[in-house]
Amino acid sequence: MLNAILLAAAVIAIISVAIGLLLGFMSEKFKVEVDPRESQIRDCLAGSNCGGCGYAGCDAYAHAIVYEGAAMNLCPSSDKKKIGDVMGVCVIEGPKMVAFVKCNGNCHNTRCNYNYGDERDCRIAYSAPGHGAKKCVYGCCGLGTCASVCPYDAIRIVDGLAKIDRTKCQACGKCVSVCPNRLIEIIPDSAPYAVACSSRSKGKDVKAACDTGCIGCSMCARVCESGAITVENNLAKIDYKKCTGCGKCAEKCPCKIITMRNI
Repeated sequence: MLNAILLAAAVIAIISVAIGLLLGFMSEKFKVEVDPRESQIRDCLAGSNCGGCGYAGCDAYAHAIVYEGAAMNLCPSSDKKKIGDVMGVCVIEGPKMVAFVKCNGNCHNTRCNYNYGDERDCRIAYSAPGHGAKKCVYGCCGLGTCASVCPYDAIRIVDGLAKIDRTKCQACGKCVSVCPNRLIEIIPDSAPYAVACSSRSKGKDVKAACDTGCIGCSMCARVCESGAITVENNLAKIDYKKCTGCGKCAEKCPCKIITMRNI
């Protein structure tokens, strides 16, 4: 009996050693070499994984810089000089970017379904019935979670609506990542106009919830001579690469949700 137990233990030990040696051999043979520059560049990025660079987070962007030749100035709050030093090139600064709140539904022009009295956190309020107290399920909860994570003190809550100070904003993307409604967007600071709405509801439902929401009428798109505006899912969207700043869209918008930003 004892011999059988010892034999079984010996077999298990031999098999364990063999598997360990095999795994060690396989990991060495098939290991993927990682360029140390990738982690060095990752340390130069903001770390908010906001997606403002066009990639799915900071890790993906760092990988794209090293292996795909991606532009090194896409992250507005990165240390571009250090990135250039790592890659051995001089990085030219890109256009200044800032965060923009795609909502104009403050306490005066939007309606509520009920009074919210729980913890002052937009993410918690968003999990409440109707995605918060406001009737518009796409709008700003106004509880200041974005302001609480902003390291530059660039966000204030005014009349139940987040407002961003463009002179302080560094486009780090932290507010973008915590907003449960995903209504904060990183846009060029030079953009002359922006759509201050995120609602994808139809016009009748929009007007029932808010006085200043986009009703998807497409009037802005029809008067835009540069083709910079499209309407998707009942919501106007501006292509800043095409926008000439003529202002015809803002003049024609019946709800006045296309706002001038250069003042």
